[in-house]
Order: sequence, then C-alpha cells, then structure tokens
Amino acid sequence: MSLIGLLRKQNRKTLFTTPSHGQKLFIFSKLRNLYKYDISETDAHDPQTALHKAQEKVSNIYGTKYTHFLTNGSTSGIIASVLACTNKGDKVLLWRNAHPSHLNAVKLAGCEPVFYDLPIIKGWGIPDKTTPDLLNLNGIKAVIITSPTYEGIVSDIKAIKAVCKNAYLIVDEAHGALYPFSDKLPQSAINIADFTIQSLHKTAGGLNPTALLHVTCDLDASKSLSMINTTSPSYPILASIEANINYLNSARGRRQLNNLILNLEDLRKINFDFGGDDITKILIKKEGLTGYELSEKLFEEFNIEDEKTNEHSTMLLCGIGTSERNLEKLKRALIKLS
Repeated sequence: MSLIGLLRKQNRKTLFTTPSHGQKLFIFSKLRNLYKYDISETDAHDPQTALHKAQEKVSNIYGTKYTHFLTNGSTSGIIASVLACTNKGDKVLLWRNAHPSHLNAVKLAGCEPVFYDLPIIKGWGIPDKTTPDLLNLNGIKAVIITSPTYEGIVSDIKAIKAVCKNAYLIVDEAHGALYPFSDKLPQSAINIADFTIQSLHKTAGGLNPTALLHVTCDLDASKSLSMINTTSPSYPILASIEANINYLNSARGRRQLNNLILNLEDLRKINFDFGGDDITKILIKKEGLTGYELSEKLFEEFNIEDEKTNEHSTMLLCGIGTSERNLEKLKRALIKLS
C-alpha cells in the first residue's frame, strides 16, 4: 500500500490516539483536509513499510541506491550527508558563502571546515560556477558544492567528481529538482555525486519544506537522518512527496514542465539581457537600469515581485506551478520596459 492509500484508509477509523485533534477539530478550517489525514505511527498498520516502499519506488525512478523523503527541507539532507560520510576531525571543503546549513552540518559532525571562494560574474553581480581548479582537495574527506546557485549557475559535476578521488561529493541541488524530468534543463547531479539534495518546494511544486536526499554511494544516510529527524513524522507531508514525484514523472507532469520551458524560451526573445544556465531562473538586466531600479519598476509599475536583486541584475524564480498567465504578464511588462 502506498502512503497516499494508507492515509485514505486510515481516515475511516475512530481514533483514541495522537494527534490530539482527532482529525475532526479543525482549529484552522482552511486546512481541514490536512487535519483529516494527519495520523500517528500508532494509527495504522506498519506505516514505516509504506514509507519504505514509497521511497524505494522513487529511488527506482531516479536510478539511485537510496532516496530519502525529507520533511525538514534540504537542510536536513545536507546535515545527514555530512554525518554519514565523515568522522570527527575530518576536513570538509565548502564554499565560503554557501547556505548556512553547509557550515552547520560541518560543525554538528565535529569536522573542520575548509573554505573556497567563487569569482563573481562580471556585469551580473552573481557568483560563478565551481570548477575543479578552485578546489584544494589535499586531506579533504568531503566536498559540498552548490549547483545550481540561487541564480541558476550550474557547475560541471562530472568534472568535479573526477577529481574527488578520495573525497565524498555532496551536491546541494536544492534549486534543481526539475532537472531529472526534462532534457531541456541542465543535467542533474543525482547519478554523479555521492549525495544529492533537492528541495521539492523551491521549483517542483512541493509543499514547504519537502525535499529529497539521493544517495548513489555505498553509505546509507538512514542512521544520520534518524539522529536529526523527529520520531513523530508528518505522514500527510510524506504522502505529498510521493504524490509530487508521481506527478513529475507522469505524462501530464512532463507536459506541464515542457510547456513552462516553451513559454520561458518565448520570453527570452524580448530585447533584454538574459543570463544563467537554468531557464527557470529568469536572470535579467537592462542597459541604463541598475538591478534595483529594474526591480522597483517591476514592482511599482506592474505589481511584479522578483526573488533576488543586486546592483547589476534581477532574478525572478519560476517553477512547475508558474502559470502561463503570470508569464504573459511579465512578458508584457518587459516589452514595455524595453
């Protein structure tokens, strides 16, 4: 039985268990369906087996040794990866300005952080990709790479993996959860790196804070995850991960993703400068305008809010749920500004 089926079946029972809302007391009525499917491990027959089967099915979809469902975002996947492949005192190489979870993971593992820096792309004001020549791997036990970056800059993970002969490679692919489902997007690190972490909620349509931890090496991160995860998991959120992957892997999901990419390709025909390696990150700049001025014009004149801005450029984030209507609105705004 799948996690989704487990929750549907459980909904018919009379409960004298946790959670204390009893699936009937809807304190926040707009989430009444979530309350109905919120169960405890004691409320169903061996829900862990359903979770194991769901993860096994998803692992087959991605072609990994293990794929773990995460309900505490990519942060928990980063921490579990470092805990799984290092011992106290080991050296871990990471980008100096990476997401805080990278350094926190190293600290929690009792390891020694070693930092590398990334150059800034001239004219765009954003960090460039990670390349093998930037990495001093002497004495390093694990390497954490961010690819894609927030702005959609993608590193050559194959080239980096080739030089990590004695180090585990962990790739923070939080913003690349759509990559495995379209040949028009950059190549995912999933089948290259030892550990790859993806946030479903960032671009793939998942609930906050759903994510995935993919493992292709011989190390299983289950024990590490059990050290940092709650013993009272949210089965509705876990089931939403299962449903999310089923959708992305379906003909309907792939069709929606392809339509999104086609609309984004059409948007790039406008007389603007577009940057980045990931088309779902609309990284733009316009001669005569700073990134901040462009951001302000989009917000004040067209009621469009961007994701991130710097002195040179502005980035608007898209995902599987970005509507054609919203893209058309953005297109009209950019045409007027151009």
